[in-house]
Amino acid sequence: MGDPQYMRYPDLSLAQSVFTLASPTTPTTAKKTALQSLQDAIKEHKMAPLYHYLAHPQTGKLNSTGESTASSTDAPALLRRTSSMNTSSIIGALGGVRSTSGIDLAWDEQLYNDLKEDNEKELAAIQKEEDEAVESAGDTEIQTARGKRAEFYARICDKDAALSAFESLMEKTGILGSKIDIVLAIIRIGLFFDDKLLVKKSVERASSLVESGGDWDRRNRLKAYQGVHLLTIRSYNLAAPLLLDSLSTFTSTELCTYSALVTYAVLAGSVALPRRDFKSRVVDAPEVRAILGSESEADHLAGLSGAVSAQPSAQGDSSAMDIEGASTSATPKPTAVNLTTIGTGSGLEEKAEPDVDFTPLAIMIQSLYSGAYQKFFQALARVETDFLATDRYLYEHRRWFVKEMRLRAYQQLLQSYKVVSLESMAKSFGVSVDWLDRDLAPFIAGQRLACTIDRVKGVVETVRSGDKNKQYTDVVKQGDQLITKLQKYGQVVRMRGSERG
Repeated sequence: MGDPQYMRYPDLSLAQSVFTLASPTTPTTAKKTALQSLQDAIKEHKMAPLYHYLAHPQTGKLNSTGESTASSTDAPALLRRTSSMNTSSIIGALGGVRSTSGIDLAWDEQLYNDLKEDNEKELAAIQKEEDEAVESAGDTEIQTARGKRAEFYARICDKDAALSAFESLMEKTGILGSKIDIVLAIIRIGLFFDDKLLVKKSVERASSLVESGGDWDRRNRLKAYQGVHLLTIRSYNLAAPLLLDSLSTFTSTELCTYSALVTYAVLAGSVALPRRDFKSRVVDAPEVRAILGSESEADHLAGLSGAVSAQPSAQGDSSAMDIEGASTSATPKPTAVNLTTIGTGSGLEEKAEPDVDFTPLAIMIQSLYSGAYQKFFQALARVETDFLATDRYLYEHRRWFVKEMRLRAYQQLLQSYKVVSLESMAKSFGVSVDWLDRDLAPFIAGQRLACTIDRVKGVVETVRSGDKNKQYTDVVKQGDQLITKLQKYGQVVRMRGSERG
């Protein structure tokens, strides 16, 4: 079906730079780096629409009178759990809480006019090429000119114009591979502006096209796109198999870097996979060890060379996670990745990644599996601050993730005991008895932990319900629902009968 098209733009690393600049949790040095890369990209690619969208004095998303209601102060902003499902904005994941710490993308009217003038000249040249193709060339040349127009709008991040141009191009394209590439470009536009509804609809559209005869490369690309999309809507149990399956066939460098994909796969697998699959597909996976580090040089080389074993997809129960920071001891040798450069790949070239310490992530998965819960809690705290709070796809769900990982650790420990003392359990996790009591209580009340706490005796007692008891409970519950529906149906029938009388 030919080589992939329309893969260069939009550059998703710029969306991460915007997030880094606006996020109240990122340090000043990272904000300065993000600002510089953003300014350089705007000037290099003549991105007048993006500049206006971000920096305009009245409507800019990064200034004090734009979308946010939070002021830029030295004190940390009060963060709250928020859903950006219905908020289509490049910083929608922040939920209106924004702080640039005084490092702002300044508005320059003259610069904007110059960029806009350059855009108009380039657009006129594309229009001229298209007109000449219509007059004297064939359909291929016409489509090429139209494709340049769509890519131009995607490059300067004019969302509405780019979507319109790609849809128009889609209508005139009869090649299946080109149609899939167009829809993938639309998905990236949706990811850039955090438009989850657009991404959801486009992923379904791309899946339909791929199932109708897409080639191997595009099928694998779509798998990574689906996995990232599912991460953004907190469907980690569905995202984990897709992301893990993508590790050995990853080519979607326009979406994210390989090491960033490994990070997403590890996080999704940690919270979603059952223990056996978590061991084989995450802890011992050669691809994961090649990025996170491994004590075995053979595993490291196997991961880098792609010599990996194909593991079956798993469907797991989510269990596992919020702890304040603590120091950790380094065990596995960390490798380098920079989550702030997510999406730097263009499909044609890759950019170098600055070093990032992967030790917390490596310790988290290894200590969880081995039952070293105190190290696990410490590593989990650093994973939250170093990875979850700094990535635009993970930020919105960081508190949920940490809570679920704590739950997973509790379930794993209690599964081995009928009765365990609170003091012993608290010591295992490196927390106080009172803190552990408060943390366990909501999980028990929500029936997510099958145990009871006896503070008089100072123990946690596991309640093991048999299958027959569960079946009996399910039958009673379903029977009550059926009786309720029948009663409502009977009332409707009687009312209609009286009307006929």
